[in-house]
Amino acid sequence: MQYIGPFPLQVFYLFEVLLVVLLFLVLYKRPVYEAMALAYLATIMMTGRYDLFWKYLTYSSTSTLFYAIVAFLLVAHIFGETKVVEKIINFILASVGRFRGGAGYVSLLASTFMAALSGTGPGNVAATGVFTIPAMIETGFSRALAATVEMSCSTLGNIIPPSGIVILSWGLLDKLSPGAISSSQFVIAAYGIGLWFVIQRWLTLLVMCKYYNVKPVPAEARPSLNDSWNKGKWALILPLLIFIPLFLDAKFPGFLTARLGKEGVKAFSTCVLLFTPGMAGAYALWIARRDIPEKMNLNGLVGMFRRSVMQTVPVAATIYLAYGLSMVFREIEMEKAVQQWFLGMGLNASSMIIVAPVFFMLLGMVLPGSSQIALLGSAMIATFASMGGNPVLFASMLPAMTGAMEGMTPPLALCMYAAMGIAKSGFVETTKITLVWVALHLLVSIILLTGVLPIFGL
Repeated sequence: MQYIGPFPLQVFYLFEVLLVVLLFLVLYKRPVYEAMALAYLATIMMTGRYDLFWKYLTYSSTSTLFYAIVAFLLVAHIFGETKVVEKIINFILASVGRFRGGAGYVSLLASTFMAALSGTGPGNVAATGVFTIPAMIETGFSRALAATVEMSCSTLGNIIPPSGIVILSWGLLDKLSPGAISSSQFVIAAYGIGLWFVIQRWLTLLVMCKYYNVKPVPAEARPSLNDSWNKGKWALILPLLIFIPLFLDAKFPGFLTARLGKEGVKAFSTCVLLFTPGMAGAYALWIARRDIPEKMNLNGLVGMFRRSVMQTVPVAATIYLAYGLSMVFREIEMEKAVQQWFLGMGLNASSMIIVAPVFFMLLGMVLPGSSQIALLGSAMIATFASMGGNPVLFASMLPAMTGAMEGMTPPLALCMYAAMGIAKSGFVETTKITLVWVALHLLVSIILLTGVLPIFGL
């Protein structure tokens, strides 16, 4: 393995890419999608793998999740144009506006619950953020703060079952230590870990609402609960139109498999993810036909979709390029190089408790959590066990250290980009607050790895 100073060549490439992105954003103040495009090109040139340029430049075009995110971002703008979100926001204001940061707690509960069902942070930001982010902004949150609250809550989807990477982590542990813990016990432990991170999000939200002086909505500015219900009861069906298909897909796999087969269920899940935003958008247009009749003709609809596309494309381009960049790093075997480098450091269990979360945080800047676990999970669990650590605890914490962090750590930060697109917040101010959420998530991960806090199920 080739080294440059103390770093493997692949790790040195990672540092160079991060430097390129930061310089382009801070020094030249260019949009983030331009920075990601330059980072992709710089990676290809540094590695000399020109054969990968077109291969992974088009990779995202085959990703169902990418299209689902774009669809939800588009429908978010349609919700705004048709005023249906305004009616939902009025109901939220009437319900929780009297509390400091009330809409933020709605985001915490709704996004955590939905994320646990969907198992995908970015997809959940797109699905629930269209309601929670505007509600937070309307109740006094800055655009950047609203984006980061939704982002941090949605990343919990990778920690709380039925997230796929929770099961992936148990599978790796069971291969290394058969029978160490059953799959059911492992899932219960995942809920216990998820509970600690929900508490951390809640306490952080309390402090941030006070720090940023988010105040309750004045009584005179809050709509009447009865009035908001009467005017918005049909709009309140919209969240159910998004939630119910995802819930049925997540909670009844046996029923669906018996009738559709494994391949049929896979296709059904893909259809649900792509069909739901279109159905929700069509419903929003239908219930808005009397409120904005001037937009319900051909010219009005074309103009509405044109504006939506113009707002969505920059965010979509950023996510598209981030996926491609992560695949280039996977192709040059950065994971293997990092693994060998990490195992040769001669650490003990105590230092591993600190180094491992930081290590995964850095990997999360360019690699999806599922890739980190699939490629490095076994080696990291075995290494921790050989140092005298608890392999079951370490395996249980893998989703929190990888999947959750991946959605928040720039430049990959798919959850952050999706939330920024809905909130229309700037990159710099959003990143500053994001780093606070990242640091606190990192701190809780380290504390949980020490075993100081009890984890239900372990």
